[in-house]
Amino acid sequence: MDWDYWKASARSLAKSHPTIARDSSGSHDHSTYSKKSIKDSSKNLAPVRQAHSDVIQSLIAKIRTRGYSIRTEQTYELWLCRFISFHDNVSPVNLGTQEVNAFLEYLAVKRHVAANTQNQALNALVFFYNHVIDKPLKDLGDYARAKRPKTLPVVMSKSETMSLLEKMDGIYYLMAALLYGTGMRLMECIRLRVKDIDFEYQQITVRQAKGNKDRVVPLPAMLTEQLKHQLEETRRVYELDLKEGNANVYLPDALAQKYPNASSEWIWQYAFPSTRLSVDPRSKTIRRHHIHENGLQKKIKKSAQMAKINKHVKCHTLRHSFATHLLEAGYDIRTVQELLGHADVSTTMIYTHVMNRPGLSVKSPLDM
Repeated sequence: MDWDYWKASARSLAKSHPTIARDSSGSHDHSTYSKKSIKDSSKNLAPVRQAHSDVIQSLIAKIRTRGYSIRTEQTYELWLCRFISFHDNVSPVNLGTQEVNAFLEYLAVKRHVAANTQNQALNALVFFYNHVIDKPLKDLGDYARAKRPKTLPVVMSKSETMSLLEKMDGIYYLMAALLYGTGMRLMECIRLRVKDIDFEYQQITVRQAKGNKDRVVPLPAMLTEQLKHQLEETRRVYELDLKEGNANVYLPDALAQKYPNASSEWIWQYAFPSTRLSVDPRSKTIRRHHIHENGLQKKIKKSAQMAKINKHVKCHTLRHSFATHLLEAGYDIRTVQELLGHADVSTTMIYTHVMNRPGLSVKSPLDM
């Protein structure tokens, strides 16, 4: 019995779940973002959300109009609430450049946040003032900006990758192998649907990835039979749900209204379904969601420890290794960029630094 797989399945979904949170209008629903509350226990953001609900809903509406992801929406809402809380619950409409400058400097000097975290806060506030209340910020001046460290992604060697996969089995092996074999992100793999897998052309279509873009990645030939077997098991579960009237799945972007019967069709089913039926917290609909991502995350971490890999290995490490190993095999960087779904080739170029070709040709003076 694969108990880890069963324990990773949820009986119900939280309102803040990334897959379903966009269905909420957000009005008077202050629990939608409660999971990402501020870590400082002395500041409670619930009163902020209650007192400034109109401003917050305007921010959410503008974000959804532009088609940003739910994670961006949650992040921007959180930073706006933190900003209001920092200035003693004063409406952000009455605040400006000077107050934003003070908040960013507080994050850098007092909270010692990472450069990426500080940039998140800055982007959220700039978006709010530019697009929500149409009051663009002036020059922020030379506040104490956190320096972005030049870090390289963690990459496993081919032997380490094989050792990791050898410690895994079942559905978690299949998903981990897909992450490495295709370069998909964690949630891109978790959210795969039956219609996205094409065995004839040996390819997988990644839908609504980062930046709301679709892309095509190769389906590893050695995983074909195991993936077909997984879909057979999914089909068996689907037919049982169909008999009981619970075969419908979540559909994004109001597709359920456009295609009323699509949610119960086979092609829309998740390739990696949960072992349990879940209750939608808003519609109260009973449906089978995809497997929870925490199960795979924990399994990869545990397998890396068992394989004695002395690196900080996580799901995204398999994506980093995919890109690096392709470049080592001689594939051009533009091809790798398309497979990864990067908007700019400069993002992909970081893997050329991981390879460190010039350094490999230098012989250490100690060895000489």
